Amino acid sequence: MTDVEKQYGGLRPLRVRDLRIPAGQLTMLVGFDRPSAEVLVGLMTGAALPDKGDVVSLGRPTANIADSDEWLAFVERFGITSDRIVLLDAMTVAQNLAISFDLNLEPVPAAVMKRVTALAAEVGIDSKDLDRRVGDVSPLLRSQIYLARALAFDPAILVLEHPTANLSQDEANDYAAIVRAVAGGRMLTTVGLLMDQKFAKATGGRLMFWQPATGEVRERSALRFW
Repeated sequence: MTDVEKQYGGLRPLRVRDLRIPAGQLTMLVGFDRPSAEVLVGLMTGAALPDKGDVVSLGRPTANIADSDEWLAFVERFGITSDRIVLLDAMTVAQNLAISFDLNLEPVPAAVMKRVTALAAEVGIDSKDLDRRVGDVSPLLRSQIYLARALAFDPAILVLEHPTANLSQDEANDYAAIVRAVAGGRMLTTVGLLMDQKFAKATGGRLMFWQPATGEVRERSALRFW
């Protein structure tokens, strides 16, 4: 992102002066509240265009996306974790993961269940929890479900939108370890948009701070996990 501005109903436009995230890097962007994080996700994925400036994602300017089919193919390369994504509380954890692959959920087809089990294991969901109703699970387990859903189609970029908003400090620490393991295991470009500095540090990734008034993004430290 270069000299980006986007009006979104806040006290000021969202501004990002210069932000570059290399492929394969785990980056935590601290300073984004919920509304600004949502707007930035829209800009990253081409769902919204900046009023000023340039956004280049996955090697192409988002302004060059020509039509809805092209955009749908583009946005599928992003995996997004957010509590804005609907989970079905009356269904089981397994069914909420399976819905990414098949709408036939009673029962979940065997081939789909194999994919569900693998995803669950990758994000640390115990097999005994797969039959639990999502309405009964802990905030940490809900976060793991969001993460598994985001990974379902092997994204090129994983975006964590306020990942610890509903977690206790202990749960946030556990989730940071899960995120680090997943991102490192897949060599996945991972971007966190958040206010939680403790979680950002716990992931062990590149730590950057965004200044809303100026749009400046400044790096605090840079650590790779491989």
